[in-house]
Amino acid sequence: PFLLPNKLPSEQQPASHRHKPQVTPETRLSRSDKGPVWLSCCPSRNSLDAKELILLSDHLLVVALYDFPASSDRDLELVKGEKLQVLSKEGDWWLAKSLSTGRKGYIPSNFVAQVDSLEEEKWYFRTLSRKDAERLLLSSGNKVGSFLVRESETTKDAYSLSVRDNNSAHGDIIKHYRIRSLDGGGYYISPRMTFSSLPELIHHYSQKGDGLCQRLTAPCTSLVPQRPWAQDEWEIPREALKLVKKLGSGQFGEVWMGYYKNNIKVAVKTMKEGSMDPDAFLAEANLMKKLQHNKLVRLYAVVTKQPIYIVTEYMANGCLLDFLKTEEGSQLNLPKLIDISAQVIQREGNNRAGDLFPFVSFGTGAKFPIKWTAPEAINYGVFTIKSDVWSFGILLTEIITFGRIPYPGMTNPEVIRNLERGYRMPCPESCPGELYSIILKCWRSNPEERPTFEYLQSVLEDFYTSTEKQYEPEPQQ
Repeated sequence: PFLLPNKLPSEQQPASHRHKPQVTPETRLSRSDKGPVWLSCCPSRNSLDAKELILLSDHLLVVALYDFPASSDRDLELVKGEKLQVLSKEGDWWLAKSLSTGRKGYIPSNFVAQVDSLEEEKWYFRTLSRKDAERLLLSSGNKVGSFLVRESETTKDAYSLSVRDNNSAHGDIIKHYRIRSLDGGGYYISPRMTFSSLPELIHHYSQKGDGLCQRLTAPCTSLVPQRPWAQDEWEIPREALKLVKKLGSGQFGEVWMGYYKNNIKVAVKTMKEGSMDPDAFLAEANLMKKLQHNKLVRLYAVVTKQPIYIVTEYMANGCLLDFLKTEEGSQLNLPKLIDISAQVIQREGNNRAGDLFPFVSFGTGAKFPIKWTAPEAINYGVFTIKSDVWSFGILLTEIITFGRIPYPGMTNPEVIRNLERGYRMPCPESCPGELYSIILKCWRSNPEERPTFEYLQSVLEDFYTSTEKQYEPEPQQ
């Protein structure tokens, strides 16, 4: 189901004109098939002295992908492009030595990549899914010709090239090409044009399209990753936090944008005194800090003295439901709303989407939101993956109505009584019948009859594309 070029090149470029991966700065690694790794240097003011050649067989060499300003005496400042020797790995933070300055310190592991690996390339997105590749390439900052390379989801040791294109019928769209491997090494999209490496392939199609939908113009844009939280800073003093801007408030407290130690931007949830038991809260917080996923807002630290503070990763766009009520959010069309709904789900069954998901309880005992809770959870305290499916159905109504509270006009006791009589929210005015049918499946009385999250994600992702032509036929040789 992948595109091949519409036309085949008339002749293959001579090897002398093929692109060779650029290596910057001036130091690069060389490795024999069986020997150790040595650092070879070219003359430059940033090069290591010849006497400082280091045998690096036991340590990983990495290159900084982004600048990183040190925020403590233990940190090692990074300059984009500099190379470092990793001395030890400790979770998200690695002890490293700069090959240009000789200084040692801790660096965030997600700010570096192994030298001479694909991770160095701006266009390489590794395990990104096909759907997420489309979302990224269609986001602002990318134009026609923007591209990325990712690992194939279906074929081991194969890659896919995703390119932003435009046509008169559908506007900007994403097309995908299979990058195939040669038995003796090398890669190709068209069998008549082969390359010894992926950078060579990308360089060639950056010079001319050669049958692709577009010439490759620029790697897909990506954001600088969040710096990991310091591993030994869990229970922190209140004085280390500076609250700057109030983002919202609720039954149990307020949410603020603030700074930790004046340099790390965080979200701080301040809890009203007496709203939760400190011991129960700390037990739950210790469990939640172990949950790490790119679709989960990360819990960083806590202040355990009253009033309790919860410190989390800061999300610039805030809560999804609040965003939907803004002028920008209210302009989203139905396909985009359904795509947002699909992104909430994880195929592993974890349908949490950070603080975007409506029911997250921190040590509040039985005080859970009735309108989002499945009947078996309300009546018997039974929370399962199937009760999560019920709650996801409620979330779908919130998204499709731009943040409307479920069961409008009803109190919690009225909701409970009506659910016992088999009542279900009617189809919202803006909701297509096909989508409402999916929602009703989430609200089946028998939990075992509710769909799986895998089913829900596949249906929502293909809601508008299942009948469309997604790929061009393979050209005839």
